[in-house]
Amino acid sequence: MEIETGSASETQKAPAAPAAPQAPAAPQSRRPPSAPAIWSESSRDARRSPSLRRVLLTSVAGCLVLGGVVVLLPDGGKKAAPPALGPAGRAMAAAGAGAPAALPDLTVLIGEREAQVRKHPGDDESWAVLGAAYVERGLRTADSAYYPKAEEALRTSLKTRPVGNAQALTGMAALANARHDFRGAKTWAESAVKLAPKRWSAYPPLIDAYSGLGDAKGVGKALETLKELNPGASAVLARSGQVYRDRGWREDAASKLMDAAALAAGPAEKAACLYRVGELSWERGEPAEALRYYEAALVADPDHHPSLAGKGRALAALGRTAEALRSYHSALVKQPAPEYALALGELYESLKLAPAARAQYDVLRARVKQVGVNGVNDSRILGLYEADHGDADAAVGRLRAEFKRHGSPEAADALGWALHRAGEDKEALKYATRATDKGPLSAVFAYHRGEIERQLERYGAARRHIGEALRLNPYFSPLLAPKARQAMESLGEPPDGGPAQMYAPEPPSAQETTPTRPRPKPTPKPTPSPSAA
Repeated sequence: MEIETGSASETQKAPAAPAAPQAPAAPQSRRPPSAPAIWSESSRDARRSPSLRRVLLTSVAGCLVLGGVVVLLPDGGKKAAPPALGPAGRAMAAAGAGAPAALPDLTVLIGEREAQVRKHPGDDESWAVLGAAYVERGLRTADSAYYPKAEEALRTSLKTRPVGNAQALTGMAALANARHDFRGAKTWAESAVKLAPKRWSAYPPLIDAYSGLGDAKGVGKALETLKELNPGASAVLARSGQVYRDRGWREDAASKLMDAAALAAGPAEKAACLYRVGELSWERGEPAEALRYYEAALVADPDHHPSLAGKGRALAALGRTAEALRSYHSALVKQPAPEYALALGELYESLKLAPAARAQYDVLRARVKQVGVNGVNDSRILGLYEADHGDADAAVGRLRAEFKRHGSPEAADALGWALHRAGEDKEALKYATRATDKGPLSAVFAYHRGEIERQLERYGAARRHIGEALRLNPYFSPLLAPKARQAMESLGEPPDGGPAQMYAPEPPSAQETTPTRPRPKPTPKPTPSPSAA
């Protein structure tokens, strides 16, 4: 969540604190009706003796001063610990560090800012904070109904302060990323960076936008600037780990993410980092280790729903099917994301439970339609579903448009697979090759490319890529991993003789097929006869 408190010049002044209560006035000659009797006796004595009156006043003043010293310097003059932050303060602190906030704290922050803008509709900073909090809430709960509210709040902030409002521009970039509108996110984030190039919080949404567009060069430049502006921060380490993972630098990615988890200030931030480490373990084909990280993330933050889905996937790979189904259902109840419904449906299909699988596919289609009303683009997930379980030609049309908008490796892989399912393998290979060459190390990408090459009778390349998929992660899909093993069995072992015999022999060249004239045999020399000798 990209929420910032703003600089001192940009932040709206807080309302003045109420004045401290003043000490009661010196007693007058007439006693107040509510004053206790002991107070009236002291007043009477003071009136009788001016010297006693001065002593009493001096004593009272001394007690007040001494009490103030005791309050200011407790424990023998040691510094007092700072007061603990409340829920809204914790959410703001997490946001200021570029980290996710806990859901209860986020709810309190939203309530406070809603009350603030009702009282002060011209408070542009509160509108920007509210809009960014709505975006984070929508992401954490997969409730896209928060996105129109976020857009309204952020546009109100921009309308209230149209010039120099980098905070609202950053919020609009985060909203566009949440809606999978990476071109729009790039425009908003670049505007924020141009307006305030030293404001480090604008760079994470810019990195997300470049990643969604497949702009690896832009990602690298933005990450380097981010590391210069805020080196060593947990959020920056986590972002570096994710970029390194996309580059295929798994060891570096794991190191950065573990450091980020160790430095995390809040449970939500720690859970997000541990989940990413679990994803790296899963992609290496280590479901038991991945499960440990997912469970650690859920211990840190029970509301971290991606870890619930990851836990279900790891349990299924370990053969603990009943637990896997429960974990997937828990994730869908708390965060009904379309990709979770697709994963659960394919797990049911692998178990030969067709009615249960169809029910999850229905959930997926309904969910994509619902979030589309709120501006979320889930064309890639829907296209992958249609390619394997629906209309492959419709998937091709949908994914062509998606690749034209966002030419990321993920979009290229999805389009290549849809073209293969529609029978257009020659064109499909072009996109599958782009995905494996420019994308992360992915067993799914490698299998898709190898299967396309197998259909094109490029058996050597097919054997290499399908084998790579199974080496990377033999559990990469409950439906596709068994098919990958069957394909390797049908391809068999490479023939003896090495790579020269992996393909059919080439036809002889024209020079080799031209007949040549036989050379004439040499004439033997005559042998002299004895008489001639």
